[in-house]
Amino acid sequence: MDTGTAIVITGIAAFIAVFCLLLVGLVYFELRNSDIPLRVANPRKLHLVHCVYVGIAVLGRILEQLGLCHQLNFTRWCRACIMAHKRPVPHGLRIKDMTFNEVPVRVYEPTAASGEKRRGLVYFHGGGWVFGSIDEADEVCRYISKESDTTVVSVGYRLAPEHRYPAHLDDCEVVTRHFLSIAATGFRVDPCRVAVGGDSAGANLAAALCQRLAKTQDGHLPSPCAQVLIYPALQMADFNLPSYQQNHSVPILFRGRAVFFFLQYLSGDTSVSQELVEGKHVPAELKLHYKKWLDPTNLPPQIRERAKSQQVISGHNAEVYHIIKQGLDPEISPLLAEDDVLCSTPPTFVLTCEFDVLRDDGILYQKRLKDLGVDVTWQHIYDGFHGIVSFFNKGWLTFPSSQKVLDSIVSYVKTL
Repeated sequence: MDTGTAIVITGIAAFIAVFCLLLVGLVYFELRNSDIPLRVANPRKLHLVHCVYVGIAVLGRILEQLGLCHQLNFTRWCRACIMAHKRPVPHGLRIKDMTFNEVPVRVYEPTAASGEKRRGLVYFHGGGWVFGSIDEADEVCRYISKESDTTVVSVGYRLAPEHRYPAHLDDCEVVTRHFLSIAATGFRVDPCRVAVGGDSAGANLAAALCQRLAKTQDGHLPSPCAQVLIYPALQMADFNLPSYQQNHSVPILFRGRAVFFFLQYLSGDTSVSQELVEGKHVPAELKLHYKKWLDPTNLPPQIRERAKSQQVISGHNAEVYHIIKQGLDPEISPLLAEDDVLCSTPPTFVLTCEFDVLRDDGILYQKRLKDLGVDVTWQHIYDGFHGIVSFFNKGWLTFPSSQKVLDSIVSYVKTL
């Protein structure tokens, strides 16, 4: 080996070593900011999953700085490799990839003979309006379809940052209306037994869609018979609710990331993130208006007694409010809808997790609905964390509590 070659090899080895040290250092720094409660389901596994996710994010950031790829595309690719394994179609199901009015969907149909038209569920995946896909939601939709004997339509709606609000919601509406119009003739599904649902950002879309449809009902199509909301994100007015304070650094969704995702969905302007965390984005008169819906005293006693003292927010930033005010619209923050809209929404299933920043959104929403006379089923997972459904039947990534979550969803869907 000549001297020049040796120098090149030594340089490459040194670069790799420095790169690895930088990666490890950044991941370690990120992990120090996390808090994994001992009572959470499988804390060691959650810590490992968090390490993987942080590693992907940090590596993507480094690769983007080097000009090799975009961090978002790298993260999406890694998520697909980890979470979206294609498996053979199980006995008893027929799975078809289709498009409904140019929106990609995957339809899961039970093949067993049925003497009557089946129920249906239009499902919107989670992922903070930025990540997620039909493939990543595949295991969940397979299980719901097969175990509840339900035709499930999984929707591949457009994502941010390539598309902003209302693109995601518009896609969900287009698919839902189309499916309702052809359910009976195309899939032997009773259109009066079609529900909508989703997890996280997908649950936000389901709740917003039910409100939109309730306000625009023209009598030509039936409304969804129910909404299935799995740890829903329902408002961006208050990021200091007890669950946001208690779980602000619990994987997989930190408080700062929840703010980031809302802003990506809304406009992409993340420069105001800290003001949202500090609660300076809502004028005093609006805070007073929302207080009757967002007041922690509306939470159950067992939740309140674990809450920290409520943070006092002084003043607001008018410029920030101008940037985010559309985010306070019920189509982005369904929890902030007026009573006359909420009372027109269908029967509702709400699932919340104890160690989730979004926990109180779901609890407060189900309470409002229940107080307005809407039929509500609330399921709380006391050792659950945000995103647990995504790890259902994912091999070594599977969390046992995800089975409990899916079974509770199936039990509810069977009642429709």
